[in-house]
Amino acid sequence: QVQLVESGGGLVQPGGSLRLSCAASGSISSISVMGWYRQAPGKQRELVAVITTGGNTTYADSVKGRFTISRDNAKTTAYLQMNSLQPEDTAVYSCNAYGRSRLTGHVNSYWGQGTQVTVSS
Repeated sequence: QVQLVESGGGLVQPGGSLRLSCAASGSISSISVMGWYRQAPGKQRELVAVITTGGNTTYADSVKGRFTISRDNAKTTAYLQMNSLQPEDTAVYSCNAYGRSRLTGHVNSYWGQGTQVTVSS
C-alpha cells in the first residue's frame, strides 16, 4: 500500500506561522513531484505549491513571498512553511505525489487525507 500522511495543521492567529509535513511510505518509488493543494469552503481545490526532484518550484500568486515548499534528501517528505498567515488561507491542505508503484511499475498520482488550517483571531 501507498500512504501520504499530512501533519502540522491547526489553529493560528493572523500573522502567525505553521509548518506542514507530508510523508510518503509504502510501495512507492521514483517520486518525481510532490505538491500541496488547498480547498476552502465553497471553493474549488487550488494549487498552492509544487516541487520536483530537481528542486524546481511553483507557487500560487496568492502565497508567493509567504509560503515555501521543500523536500528532504530522500525525496519522500515534503514540507510547506507558511508565514504571515491570513484568514483567506483557511482551508483543508492536501498533499499530492507522483511515483512508481513497486508492485506494478506504473506511475500514479497519490493523495493524502488532508489537514485543516484555520486562521482566525
